[in-house]
Amino acid sequence: MADEQGRGGKVRGPVMTAPALQAAHGLAGAIAFHDSELGGPVAHLSSAHGTALVALQGAQVLSYVPRGGTEVLWLSPMARLGTAKAVRGGIPVCWPWFGPHPTDPRQPAHGLVRSLCWRVVETAVHGHAVRVRFVSTLETATAGFPAGLSAQLDVTLGEELALDLVTINDGDEAIELTQALHTYLKVGDIGSVTVAGLHGRPYVDQLEPPGQRRGARKLQTGLVVFEGEVDRIYATGDPIATVLDPLLGRRIVVDTDGSASTVVWNPWIEKAARLGDVGPDGYRAFVCIETANAGADVRTIQPGAAHRLTAMIHAATAAASGAGGLNPEAS
Repeated sequence: MADEQGRGGKVRGPVMTAPALQAAHGLAGAIAFHDSELGGPVAHLSSAHGTALVALQGAQVLSYVPRGGTEVLWLSPMARLGTAKAVRGGIPVCWPWFGPHPTDPRQPAHGLVRSLCWRVVETAVHGHAVRVRFVSTLETATAGFPAGLSAQLDVTLGEELALDLVTINDGDEAIELTQALHTYLKVGDIGSVTVAGLHGRPYVDQLEPPGQRRGARKLQTGLVVFEGEVDRIYATGDPIATVLDPLLGRRIVVDTDGSASTVVWNPWIEKAARLGDVGPDGYRAFVCIETANAGADVRTIQPGAAHRLTAMIHAATAAASGAGGLNPEAS
């Protein structure tokens, strides 16, 4: 389409078809655009280090397979693109608020952009890494956020999968931002999985009534284990959380930058049934380790300023992890 240009540059215009995206932004052997069997256009990234699949809807990563490995992300069997509903699984982008809207309960949970089609503005190859850049901009003031507020997401496939979410405030007033890269990690069985790296970190238990949880923090002791629903916001300060999965024989490391909060979530039986799009026993196949600015970790972005939130995901088998294997003390 004429009003979306080349392989770079910030643009506005109608949603492009997969063939138009391929003509404008495809890179031979590295990035290809096509229509997904899920019902919408996707970008397929390929490098010496593996493959990834990103939907234009929500700029949502749907798949990440490291070279020689297996799928790292969980995606609901009910996932469909091109509907008004956000897709369950992969890495949804929750922006410009996380959870319920801070003041208006009529607004959707987790922000505005999960069901919107983002614009592809740049694709590139850097050595053995490939990158695609997406942008979503508020064209009008919405839900208390000013027109011109932009989210820019870089998805880079290299030795690890990296997501860089940059919020740019081109407005005249400061804004308060909460957000998350809501990563669903595929596991062998949630009952056997543990999470290392959060020992000694305070957290707010989101399952407690709001009046009880306000200002109240618990302290994580040892590994995080899953014996029921878990919904916690850890005060972390750029942490490294490691999912230890004995059934799949691997560890998944989630490193972050620009974050002082990590959300750990699994809905368990009753919540999964209420959600309606997890699938039978689907809750047993994933754990969410969410790179966030959430809870007390609210970011103020002044006019003309920006904030970057980064998640870096690395998966390795126990053998490839070296002598530490799945030993939590090695994390």
